[in-house]
Parts: sequence; C-alpha cells; structure tokens
Amino acid sequence: MREVDVAIIGAGTAGMGAYRAARKHTDRIVLIEGGPYGTTCARVGCMPSKLLIAAAEAAEAVHEAAGFGVHAAAPRIDGAEVMGRVRRERDRFVGFVIEAVEGIDPSHRLRGCARFEGPNLLRLDTGETVRAARIVVATGSVPVKPDAFEAVGDRLIVNDDVLGWTDLPGAVAVFGGGVLGLELAQALHRLGVRVRLFGKGGGVGPLSDPAVRDAAAAAIGADLPFDPDADVQKVTREGNEVVVRFTEDGQVREERFDWLLAATGRAPALDGLDLAASGLTLDERGAPEVDPATMQSEGGHIFFAGDVAARIPLLHEAADDGRIAGDNAGRFPQVQTHRRRTPLGIVFTDPNIATAGASFAELSDGACDFATGEVDFADQGRARVLRQNCGLLRIYGERGTGRLLGAEMVAPRGEHLAHLLAWAVQTGMDVETALEMPFYHPVIEEGLRSALRDLSVKLGHRADTPPRSIDCGPGA
Repeated sequence: MREVDVAIIGAGTAGMGAYRAARKHTDRIVLIEGGPYGTTCARVGCMPSKLLIAAAEAAEAVHEAAGFGVHAAAPRIDGAEVMGRVRRERDRFVGFVIEAVEGIDPSHRLRGCARFEGPNLLRLDTGETVRAARIVVATGSVPVKPDAFEAVGDRLIVNDDVLGWTDLPGAVAVFGGGVLGLELAQALHRLGVRVRLFGKGGGVGPLSDPAVRDAAAAAIGADLPFDPDADVQKVTREGNEVVVRFTEDGQVREERFDWLLAATGRAPALDGLDLAASGLTLDERGAPEVDPATMQSEGGHIFFAGDVAARIPLLHEAADDGRIAGDNAGRFPQVQTHRRRTPLGIVFTDPNIATAGASFAELSDGACDFATGEVDFADQGRARVLRQNCGLLRIYGERGTGRLLGAEMVAPRGEHLAHLLAWAVQTGMDVETALEMPFYHPVIEEGLRSALRDLSVKLGHRADTPPRSIDCGPGA
C-alpha cells in the first residue's frame, strides 16, 4: 500500500492544475490516470474542434468572396486533407500535454483506474492500493448518448468520434442546439456535408436572453437547416442510413443521413469510482454537492475539480477548479475560499455566440434591478465593411450604480467583445467609465460603444443616444 498526503484521480486540465497547486504544500502526492494522457480539450474538445472550424471558415471565405467583387472558382474541399490536418495538429497539442505529464516526478505518477474502498482508501484496477489523507477527484466528463437513439446502433456518434474521422461524410443529422451541436453542425455544413440541426426546447447555446436567442437562431438558421425546438417523431435505421422523421412548417418530412451525431451534452465521469464507498452524500445523479469557492465536498477531505464537479464545462474553469482544489487539499484542514473569475463563455460559430458576467436569466431570477442596452449589427459600420453585419448584443447594468453586470450576444468577432466585457465586469466598471475608454474607428468595438450608450440612456444617465452614424465617422 502507498500512503500519501494527496491523491489526485485524473491527469487532465483540472488534475494537472491540482497537482501543481498541491505540490507546493507536500511531496507526498500521487497523480492517478487510467486512460491516455492528454486533456479532453487537446484530444477531442477545444483544439481539434477549432481546427475543423478554421477549415470551414476558409471554405466560407471563398464562397463569400463574390460579395466583395472577388470572383473565385468554387472551392474543392478534400475531406481527407481537412481531417488529416485536424488529426496532425491535434496530435501536436496532445504531445505538449504528454510532455508536461512526463516532466512530473515518476514516483508521483500511477497508471490505473481508481475506485473508492473507503473515505481515504483507493484501489486501482492494477491491484495497487493508495491510502490518502486528502483526495481530489478530477475525472472529467463523458458524452451523453440518449436512449432514444439506440435504434441507430453504430451509426450513432458523439463529438469525440467526429474529430477522429479520416474523411468527411455525405450527410449528418446533428441533435443538440448547445455549444457542441452548433459548432460542429455549422462547420460540417460549410465543409460541404449535408447537415440538419435538431434542437430541443428552443435553446441556442448558452443564451438565456430571449431577444439574443432569437437573433442567434435566425443567424444560424440562415446558414443551415436548424430548428431550436424540433418536432421529431421517429429515428430509425435502414441499412447504413439513419432515417429521421420530423415536422417542418406543419408538414411531416423524412430525411436520410449517414450518421446521427448526438451533441446532447456531457456528463460527469463518475462510473467506476464507487463514490458511495467514499462516505459522501450523493444526489440522484450519484454526485456530491461541491462548494465552488473551495471545491470541497461536505467540508471534508475530498475535493472535486473540472467537469466532474458539474459547474461550468470550460477549460479555463477546469484549470481554476484544479488550482483551488489542489491548493486546499495541500493545505487541509486550513482550507481557503477563492474568488472565482467572472464567467466567460464563447461559441465559435459565425457569428460568434458569447456570454460574459451574469446572464439575463440569473439577473431576472435574482430580482436584480437592471437595465439593458443593445446594438443591432445590421448597420454597424465595420460589420458592414466585412459583410458580417448580423447579430445582436445586449448589455445589463445595475440601476443606481450603473455597474456593468453582464452581457449576452450573437455578434461578429464576439469572442473579443466578450473578453472586454468580462474584464469590465470583473473590475467593477460602470457604464460611464466604460464610455470614457478609447474606441478606435472603424472597428466592431464601436458597436459595443453604441450598446453602452443605449444602456446609459436606459439607466437615466443621458437624455438620448447619439445618431447611429456616429459609428461611421470621427467626432464620437
């Protein structure tokens, strides 16, 4: 039996962060991994999906060139070459992660799948046992495969499978209007794959503001067939085809695809851990409650970090989770609370969908007295220059103080707008201070300024907004 101060289960983004933080407090530590090294982000998440999206953007740029008077031949998309680059670059990113893991003291690494045999006792499938004074669980997440798709058999795939393709298929039915579904559906569509995106319940990515959600649905729907609240009667399989029967415009239709991509979310990877043996109180999902300020469960010696903690399934959040969990596991029982960063989420569709700070739903449910400023990008100067004049940005500010609270958007180059707003929210900036900041001309950020001016009026700070033409000339 190996006895340590801290055992970390999982060597992904959260686990590695936990290891580095805990290592500052103790040398009696072990990092346990039962699968291949390399994070979810590097292997099947952030990086390979963005590589696919980058290829799709290149194809779209050729398609759109005629709108600028630049006439090019229709692009020839070689699916094998597209996926070859995705896999090569993916392997490169994974290699960096593996190098980092291999740089860890070999005596601190254990290979094998761990499960609890008691509050402090872990057994690996290799037969080894570890007794740990504190434990960090950082096992990540797994794709959800709804039972409703069982009839599809091996024609059912998840996002992990897509990013391992060696070529592009002819047609894919994508189920799920969340981040994964939106990004993959649009990318595949722009790469010449026939795609139909089926949503459920009207959701569009992480958006909760009805106006922004409607604008996002319209923007994506103008690019490919997308129903945020699809009425699907039946999903079957005939030979090597997936047959989907659904209602569109009051008519029942049937369409055939090569694959059904279930982009219906990811769930905490808890199977095999036997958390019941840990002594923790578990909910109906088999998961414990975790304090996001400490990543501690029930005030005890077991901590959770990353996707398994079921908070916000994003890499930067997982890294923060790991840092907090590892630090507290290392210093236990002198646990410290940590301030969380302002929430920031980006969907790499075109236009980008993004959220920063508090969401519309959170502010509404919390009975916060807030006002909303907005800008429609249809006539925004720089957006029209780029022929990307589509989208809606809404910013929320607190009445009385004018403090910026959050924003939701579907906007050209929204990834940059969201960062600016997240930074402004985290620093406690108010709308008038934000308007004193420099805005270059002509840039997309002038649209942000328009929304801030609208918010200032709604908060009663100004009598009226300047004319819309202010984004098209100097003198702002």
